[in-house]
Amino acid sequence: MRHRNTSVEAAGAQQRGVSHSEKSHAEKLRVIFGVIVCILLAALDQTVVLPAIPQMAANLGGGAASLGVAGRAGAHLSWVVSAYLLTTTATTPIYGKLSDQLGRRAVLVPAILVFLAACVVCGAAWSVPVLIAGRALQGAGGGALMSVAQAAVGDVVSPRERGKYQAWFAATWAFASVAGPVAGGFVVQHFSWRWIFWANLPVGFLAIWLCWRGLAGLRPTGRRGKIDFFGAGALLVGVAAVLAALSLGGVDLAWGSAQEIGLVAVGGLVLGVLWWQQKRAEEPLFPGSLMAQAGYRSVLLVAFLNSAAMFAAIFMLPLLLQWVFKARAAESGLEVMPFLFTTTLGAFAAGQLARVTGRPRNILAVGMMVSAAGFWAMAALPAGVGVTWAVAVAAVMGVGIGAVMPTSLVAAQSQAAGRDLGAATGILLLMRSLGGAFGATLAGAVLAEFAGDVWTGFRVGFLAGGVMLAAAAAVAWRMENFVLRGAAPAAQPGE
Repeated sequence: MRHRNTSVEAAGAQQRGVSHSEKSHAEKLRVIFGVIVCILLAALDQTVVLPAIPQMAANLGGGAASLGVAGRAGAHLSWVVSAYLLTTTATTPIYGKLSDQLGRRAVLVPAILVFLAACVVCGAAWSVPVLIAGRALQGAGGGALMSVAQAAVGDVVSPRERGKYQAWFAATWAFASVAGPVAGGFVVQHFSWRWIFWANLPVGFLAIWLCWRGLAGLRPTGRRGKIDFFGAGALLVGVAAVLAALSLGGVDLAWGSAQEIGLVAVGGLVLGVLWWQQKRAEEPLFPGSLMAQAGYRSVLLVAFLNSAAMFAAIFMLPLLLQWVFKARAAESGLEVMPFLFTTTLGAFAAGQLARVTGRPRNILAVGMMVSAAGFWAMAALPAGVGVTWAVAVAAVMGVGIGAVMPTSLVAAQSQAAGRDLGAATGILLLMRSLGGAFGATLAGAVLAEFAGDVWTGFRVGFLAGGVMLAAAAAVAWRMENFVLRGAAPAAQPGE
């Protein structure tokens, strides 16, 4: 298996028509800078709107004088966040596959233009439905910002070196997670919520310029075959139904309601049809040669479980600090920052380890066990412990989670031939998004179940997160311990 994996990577480089070592450092940096701006756009737009929702409700609902109308508008404005996440998640693997067939720049630049056009629609929205439609369109363009950009990195950086750059991306994501709500609150307080969307325009045009220059030399890696429109449509509908069920369940819809069961049934049925159709499609979104690899499937499961635990922690930590340790909202935001910082630190350390050892399996398994230990330590904290202990344990959780995020992506890309690099990246990011939605929903359901005993609810929630991470670590240990190929050694036939 080890010989087969390394030869697959060599074949991928040959299919791309260029080896990673042929790219100069300056050429690689041009791609990296374009990718960083794309990630910044994608990450900011998931959180920047959160502080603006009350003002949106008042403005689009008829103003403060019409509190009843504004209240009804506010009830629907949760979809300002959900619509973006739904379409971003559902389109991610579609863009990844298209970029294999058509080229990274040919897909990414038009997608950014769609994203910016949607920003104009959102900024000029005159009603809640128009704003939600604009956010859905924004997500439809934003799905390319992660998958195609990350695949472009795989085109120019060898597997063994990718972890180093993934740390930069993790730092960008962590910065955006903190800066998004802060920037959104500042804009709402001093200007208008509409400027949240107008401000994307200069950043987006910068991303277009950087990607146009940086991705100019990247040729299509896959076959120019028939585009799988049926598969793309089925994926959009199926994933949207599943994510809608997860986000609405227990909040707007009762878990056992006919609407909730209907969403789950539609999602399951459509995804079942998609699974059947993908085996017969000429150019499937989920390439059979890729999905047949046990190593790739294992990485997908690891990414799903790690993301579920991470989003459960992101959901529970601020509430734990406020409800149990009585921190104010602003204080809880500051106290969560060590968790975000150590996530970035873990990603950086994992990138360096990947360069030295070249063995992603060990990094994945150890990282998840460290994080699982942190989750279980949080669940075991005594009731009277000080907030410093909770913040310190959360920092330990972040180290392990951060180590897994870039390593899982590098491991997934290393399992793919060059023609499937974009598809492999997009599918992994889809599994991360689904895992995140599952983890946040699970955490919310646990806290709701133990509403009368909040501290016990948090204990059960963190215990469950630790179990998911331990299961993911077990999956990782069973993976083949293949070695990432570096840029310097040339691939030899039959190696």
